[in-house]
Amino acid sequence: MELTMKIEGMMCPHCEASVKKALEAIPTVIEAVPSHERGEALVKLSAETDFDVLKKAVEELDYKVVG
Repeated sequence: MELTMKIEGMMCPHCEASVKKALEAIPTVIEAVPSHERGEALVKLSAETDFDVLKKAVEELDYKVVG
């Protein structure tokens, strides 16, 4: 299962690394591939995961999830 999260506020590769680490800390996330250039993260999941859990992990880093 894959989903794309629209994220505002990522400006550089360091931002991408922070978002990747936060998302991949969630047990059902297999891989997260953020892109500051596209303003999104592609998230691969091993099981259905509440979007709010993913959103909270990103927003705790002071980025804004917009979709």
